[in-house]
Amino acid sequence: MNNVLHDNWVTRCNPLTKLTMIPCFGLAATIFPNFWLGLGLLVIVLVLAAIAGLFFKIFRLMLTFGIPISLMLFVIQGLYSPKNKTYIVDLGFAKLGTEGLFYGIKLLVTLLVFLGTFYLFSKTIYSRRLSATLVSHGVNPRLIYLLLASLKIVPEMQHQIKIVKQAQETRGLRTTGSLFSRFKAFVPLIGPVILSSLINAQERGMALELKGLGIVDVKVTSLVESQDTPQDRLIRKGLWLFLGVTIIVVILLRMNS
Repeated sequence: MNNVLHDNWVTRCNPLTKLTMIPCFGLAATIFPNFWLGLGLLVIVLVLAAIAGLFFKIFRLMLTFGIPISLMLFVIQGLYSPKNKTYIVDLGFAKLGTEGLFYGIKLLVTLLVFLGTFYLFSKTIYSRRLSATLVSHGVNPRLIYLLLASLKIVPEMQHQIKIVKQAQETRGLRTTGSLFSRFKAFVPLIGPVILSSLINAQERGMALELKGLGIVDVKVTSLVESQDTPQDRLIRKGLWLFLGVTIIVVILLRMNS
């Protein structure tokens, strides 16, 4: 497992089930007319993160991301949104509107739902198990490689930056101090990090070709078994049903408005 602290139902759940949760939760929170549904989904994501032992990590991530975004949405939507009709506070230079404020909260909650579900998915999957699951469902191996590469690009870049930074520090490069000093130290790191990332990508591509990634009309096998239990299939059907019911409810609400 990738950075998983506990062995529990969330970590053992089929990767396809957790992958399905991202569009179902995110789209439901997006299309629903207010933020209450998204808030409920956000609570579910936090509960699942607590079961997986990732509550404090995901909560800290949401706070780090949510505070600056909420301030921006407060100014843009709460004060200057054209939706504003009911004003609750007069600041002199602008008025705080209820409609814009609620819409800003809805945007923030929706972003946090997408962020939380994706973070939970990325931190509780085993890449080989995900690959085996997608192969068993007939997904093209090249598409699987693109998905796995996109999931690993940020951690790999962070790892490369750390390695290059340590190498530069051993050569006497100063990486601490004021913001300007840190920026000056960051510039020499860009070239080696990009170059090493390109070399790693080329070597990985060559290794995959040697392993038969480009072979067609051949049954793909995997050393890792991915069990798709009846419970996982039931949860996936429930997620798609939830999204479908949400779409129907939104349509009925718009027809009655």
